Amino acid sequence: MDLGIAGKKAIVCAASKGLGRGCAESLAREGVDVTICSRTVETLEQAAKEIRALGGGAVTAVACDITTDEGRAAVLEACPNPDILINNAGGPPPGDFRDWERDDWIKAVDANMLTPIFLIKSVVDGMIERKFGRIVNITSSAVKAPIDILGLSNGARAGLTGFVAGIARKTVQHNVTINAVLPGPFDTDRLRSNVKVMAEKNGISYDEMAAKRAASNPAGRFGTSHEFGELCAFVCSAQAGYMTGQNLLLDGGAYPGTL
Repeated sequence: MDLGIAGKKAIVCAASKGLGRGCAESLAREGVDVTICSRTVETLEQAAKEIRALGGGAVTAVACDITTDEGRAAVLEACPNPDILINNAGGPPPGDFRDWERDDWIKAVDANMLTPIFLIKSVVDGMIERKFGRIVNITSSAVKAPIDILGLSNGARAGLTGFVAGIARKTVQHNVTINAVLPGPFDTDRLRSNVKVMAEKNGISYDEMAAKRAASNPAGRFGTSHEFGELCAFVCSAQAGYMTGQNLLLDGGAYPGTL
């Protein structure tokens, strides 16, 4: 299927690896010019080189901290009029809420709620004027089924979800959609970090815990960044203009509910 987005311009946050990179790769293969960002210069430049090698759209790399005013300004200077925005940030660390202080909560909210909101604020009016915009927030399956040790993420991402639920119904009449993709267990650094914590807590090896986690998923495995990126690209497609304010769960069947 031709997704009808060749020649469009996209900002993809936290795209040097993991799910953000999967999204950048899928969009670039569709002919989208992508501006990718992350904090680590070497990792980012290597990702940009490898994405360019896939063919398709141009790739611009901006090394920055997207959670800061300066970082957002740098990305928007590189891509001032994006047609597509993929909001993404590393999740806060797991733990016990009794151990978290105010600064821990503020950091989580800054990265996983306020940064996406500020980026949406910066680009949405231009999208409305051009009559095309696709905004995708990468959140978490924990928005639907909270995970006790991920309380910082549960709170911040649920706040973003509530905010988007209101404005997504205002922008869609201008062909500007705002949706979220909710990853379950994907083979990323974030998952590996959580598995390591769980392995230590249970007194077993990392490999044993990873195997248990994968086997516990109805799909019997973890997801891949390519699978995630392909769904993201479709949500950004010309064909997806009638879908907005949705939370699309991609978790191998882990969530047991019907709604």
